[in-house]
Amino acid sequence: MNLNIVSQIAKTHLLAKKKQTLVAMLGVTFGIAMFITMISFMQGVNQFLEDSALDASPHIRMYNKVNTQRPSIIDQLRPNGLNVVYRQKPKAESARLKNGLIIADRIERQPGVLGVSPQAATQVFYNNGPIQLSGTISGVDIDRENLLYKLTTRIESGDMNTLKTNPNALIMGSGLARDLNVRIGDKVTVTTPTGGTRILRVAATFGFGIGTIDNTRSYGNLSTVQEILQKDPSYITDIHIKMTDPLQALPFGKQLRAMFGYYTEDWAAANTAILAGEKIRNVMTFVVSFTLLVVAGFGIYNIMNMTVVNKIKDIAILKATGFDSRDIVAIFLLQAVFIGISGGLLGLGIGFGLSYLLSITPFDTGNVISLKTFPVIFAAKYYVMGLVFGVTTTLLAGYFPSKKAAKVDPVAILRG
Repeated sequence: MNLNIVSQIAKTHLLAKKKQTLVAMLGVTFGIAMFITMISFMQGVNQFLEDSALDASPHIRMYNKVNTQRPSIIDQLRPNGLNVVYRQKPKAESARLKNGLIIADRIERQPGVLGVSPQAATQVFYNNGPIQLSGTISGVDIDRENLLYKLTTRIESGDMNTLKTNPNALIMGSGLARDLNVRIGDKVTVTTPTGGTRILRVAATFGFGIGTIDNTRSYGNLSTVQEILQKDPSYITDIHIKMTDPLQALPFGKQLRAMFGYYTEDWAAANTAILAGEKIRNVMTFVVSFTLLVVAGFGIYNIMNMTVVNKIKDIAILKATGFDSRDIVAIFLLQAVFIGISGGLLGLGIGFGLSYLLSITPFDTGNVISLKTFPVIFAAKYYVMGLVFGVTTTLLAGYFPSKKAAKVDPVAILRG
C-alpha cells in the first residue's frame, strides 16, 4: 500500500464534493458540540446540588428516633391472643440522647472524623410583633458548628462570635430574618411547642443558599436552648458528624448505630432524592448525546455511501490498475478520519464556547438556592470522550461503505 498515493486520492474525493464534505463535518461538529455543552452543564448541576447537600448537612446525624409503633399492654399480656385495640395513643418519648456529650467526645476521637457538633434542637415559633413564623432552633457550640459547616464564610451580616459572650444572642437564617423583617440588634420572641418562651436578640444572619435552611433555621447558645426547653445542661438531641472522606460516612454510621444503639442517618440516605435525580440526569444526558452522535454517524454513512456510488467507475479503474481491496478501504477510511477529526475539533471549540457562554449567563433563582450563573464544569475528560466517541462513530460510518467499495468487480463495471 502506497499511503501517499492513497491519501492524495482521498483528498481529491473530499475536494471534489466540497458541499458533501462540509455537511458531513458539520454533522460531527453539531453532535460533539451539543454533547460537550449538555454534559458540562448537567454535570455542573449535579456537582452543585451534591456540594450544596454536603455543605449544608452532616455526613452522619445521630438522634433518638421516636417510635410511635409499639405493642399495647394487652398484646404484652396476651402475645398469642386475638387482640383488637382502637386508637392507641403514641407513647410520650423523649428525643434526648443519654450521655450525648460523652458520646460526642468519643466519636470525635475516632480516626477519619473531621468534627462533631452535639446539639439541642427543637421546633419553635418566631414572633416579631404580629408576624409569627415556624422554624427550628439549634443550640450549639458555635466553634464546633463552624468547623463542620464553615459558618464564617456564610455569615452575611453581624458577628457570629457574639454567641460566645451573649446568652441571648441568635444567629438567624437570612430568609427567616427577611420574612420576620428583623435586622441585627432586633429582638425576637422564641416559643417552643411545650410553652417555653425566650426573647433573643439577632446577632448575625447566615446564608447556605438553600431555601429550606435559610428560611427556617437559626442557631442559639447550647445552654440557652436547654433553658428554653427547661432541660438540664446534659440534654442533647442530635450529634452532627463530618468525615474527612464523605464515602466513609456510610459504613461508619452503621458502626456507630451498633455501638451506641441510636439511629444514624448518613448524607446519602438524607439526600436520596438528589442522588436519584443525579443518576436520572446522567442517563438522560448520555442517551441524548449518544443519539446526536449516532444521527450524525448515519448522515456521514449516507454521504460516504453516495460517494461510493458516484465514484464507482473511478474505483473500478483503480482496481484495474493494481489497487487492491485494502487500498480502496484505506481511501474511504482516510476520508472518514479527516471528516471525524476536523468536525470533532471544530465541535470541541464550539462546545467550549457554548459552555462558557452558559457559565457567564445570569441565572436568578430567587430565594430557593444561591446561584448567580448556570453551573458548568469544564473537565478535560468530557472533551476527550466527545472527540473519541465522535471519531469512532465517523470511522464506523465510513468503514461499511468502504467494504462495499472494496468488493467492486472492475470488469463488470467497465463493461457497463
